[in-house]
This record gives sequence, structure tokens and C-alpha cells, in this order.
Amino acid sequence: MGAAERAVPDAFGAVSIYVLSALWLTSLSPTVPVLQLAGLCAGALVAVAAAGSVLRRIPRFSTPADRVTLLRAILVALCAVLAVPQLFTGRRADLLLPVLGGAAFLLDGLDGVVARRTGTSSPAGARFDSATDAALVLVLSVAAAPVAGPWTLGIGAMYYAFVAAGLVRPHLRVALPPSASRKAIGAFQPFALLFALLPGVPAVAAASVPVLALALLALSFTRDVVQLEHLHRAGLQGVPAAVA
Repeated sequence: MGAAERAVPDAFGAVSIYVLSALWLTSLSPTVPVLQLAGLCAGALVAVAAAGSVLRRIPRFSTPADRVTLLRAILVALCAVLAVPQLFTGRRADLLLPVLGGAAFLLDGLDGVVARRTGTSSPAGARFDSATDAALVLVLSVAAAPVAGPWTLGIGAMYYAFVAAGLVRPHLRVALPPSASRKAIGAFQPFALLFALLPGVPAVAAASVPVLALALLALSFTRDVVQLEHLHRAGLQGVPAAVA
């Protein structure tokens, strides 16, 4: 089956796996039904958005790398199933959530390796990967809020705020040259949030590491915005950014 023929079964297969896994997870974590429903809906939003990233491509296609990203998206969606109820109950996450989130984090980069080795790299795949990364950070920031404080939501929201700003100022959607520091800071965000979620981590450490992550993220985004605004004023053109 070719890349075009795999798109629909890959997308719907991912959603089906999410539904079955999410229902099983909710049976393991009894809580108020309305909160369980909220978690299921949040996870469904992640899973459906991931499937849509594949299905709305023109022409439609799905690659081995996309299947890795779909797996990551399912793990993120399952984290949302657990994280949303805990946000309202204030209960600290048990080990299952950081295990699922850690798996999604560790798989980051594998899709890029698979894409390069199979010769299937594409802008659509890069956008899908970036959107999945952002969803992971957002969900982990929700999970960390009962532990470190609601300010952790700022970590997850910053990417989406930047994307929203790009709708108003299109030059903010231009891609800057690759930056090792930008990649390192981006990778530090889920690591810091996962660290805060580990059982047994002292409260001070659980808050201080995400604080550092938020400060670095704000610095990185501020630097990028300043650079993009400077390029815009200078009348220079870049290439479209790989963000969704």
C-alpha cells in the first residue's frame, strides 16, 4: 500500500486506538464522571487534530515517519485524559502520566530520523511534528499545574500565542535559521514538566525547574520575535515556518 493509500487507515486507526485506550484508562482512574468526560474530550481533540493533519494534506499521504508522529500524538492524547481531571481535583499525577508523557518525549526525533532514512521528509511532516511537540508541552503544563502552580500553563500556551500572533503579523510565520539553543530550550520544556510530575520530587524542585524552563522559553520567543521584526523592517524575506 502506497503513501496515498495509507493516509486514511493510518488516521482512523490512530483515532480508534485512542478511543479504546482512553476508555481503558478512565476505568483505571475513577473520578467524577463530568471530569472523566472532560479528559476524554481533551484527548479526543488531540487525536482528531493529529488525524486531521494527515487527512487534510493535498495530495493526501502518510509516511512511516507520520506513523511515528501519530503514535506520539496518541500518547499525548492519553496524557490529556489523565491530566484534565487532575487539573480540577488538584490531585498530583500518579506515575502513569509521566510514563506516557516520557514515552512521547523520548520518541521525539525518531520521526525525523525515519523520514530521513526513508527519504520521505516533507514540510507537512515537519508541521505535524511541531504541532505534536506543542500539544505535548501544553498537556504536560496542565498536568503540572496542580503540582507547581497554574503559572505552568504559560509554558504550554506560549507556542499557541506565538502562532496566533503570526495570524495578525504574518512576518512572524517566517522561519529563522536553525538554532541549537532554540532546539535545546524547546526540548527542555517537556523535560522540566515531566521532572515536576515524578512522584517523590520535592515541591521546591518541582516548581523551580519549570520556572527555569518558562524563563528560557520566554527569552527564546522574545529573541525570535525581535529578530523577525528586524528582518521585516529591513524588507528581507525568509521561508515559511514549519508550524501548524
